[in-house]
Amino acid sequence: MTASPIRLGISRCLLGDEVRFDGGHKQDHFLTEVLGQYVEWVPVCPEVEAGLGTPREAMRLVGNPRHPRLLTITSKHDHTPAMEAMIEERLNSLGKLNLSGFVFKKGSPSCGLERVRVYTVQGMPSHSGSGMFAHAFRDTFPLIPVEEEGRLSDPSLRENFIERVFCYRRLQDLLHDGFNRQELIRFHTIHKYLLLSHSPQHYNTMGQLVAQAERYRPKDLTVKYAELFMKTLSVRTTVSKHVNVLQHVLGHFKKRLDSREKTELLGVVSDYHHGLTPLIVPLTLIKHYVHIFDMSYIRDQVYLNPHPKELMLRNHV
Repeated sequence: MTASPIRLGISRCLLGDEVRFDGGHKQDHFLTEVLGQYVEWVPVCPEVEAGLGTPREAMRLVGNPRHPRLLTITSKHDHTPAMEAMIEERLNSLGKLNLSGFVFKKGSPSCGLERVRVYTVQGMPSHSGSGMFAHAFRDTFPLIPVEEEGRLSDPSLRENFIERVFCYRRLQDLLHDGFNRQELIRFHTIHKYLLLSHSPQHYNTMGQLVAQAERYRPKDLTVKYAELFMKTLSVRTTVSKHVNVLQHVLGHFKKRLDSREKTELLGVVSDYHHGLTPLIVPLTLIKHYVHIFDMSYIRDQVYLNPHPKELMLRNHV
């Protein structure tokens, strides 16, 4: 990682700022007190930045879910033009900050990622929309990891999002430091087991791309690899896929461990497979042997340390 901070955008109310329509906030303590130790937050409140003030009349999305209008509920005032102008300007400024992710407020007519209520002109709701700002952000920055704070209460979704954030930052560093075939091969190599834990099929496709790297112009190769890299990481991991990766790693130890050590290592992998221990247990034992035998190939694998251990994201069963 470079010395510059990992910057994440965030809906401002989640930091505890009183910017909601009712003058309140929705502070998320995991984001502010835990994850906030490792990232620099870039707060955004689309409504306030569009000049709508706090407190303000409640608003909702109305019309076509793909292109809704933003109307106040009682007075029916249309704030769509102000919001669209704010979005264009804010996305331009955010594009200069090298964001590595964004956490949005669920259900918000500006920041909700999905299942946001969009009303017909007759007042009938559906749950098929996205907030105006969140929708525009994803269209503009399709590779940047995004998530809603509500979904981050799920341990597996939380881990996946934060893993993608740190991986995207490493990808940013790769592209920033000078993209060449040798650096691409190294980057791909150290992410091998992490990518396999998400999708062996995608990993094989990426391997073919790297093997044929000389056939592509650097810019085209950059685009193709970055898209595949982030797409692979968006595939959910499973216990079975983790066990498959752990077994691949164990293959590197078969000539180094005695029978007792092998039995112990296989035992903790089996315990994880059957839901008796969290993933951190077999990984800790593997890292112990990697250190003892000074196995650089395994030690360099991002899979072993994809994010700060203090976040304890692999401690859940």
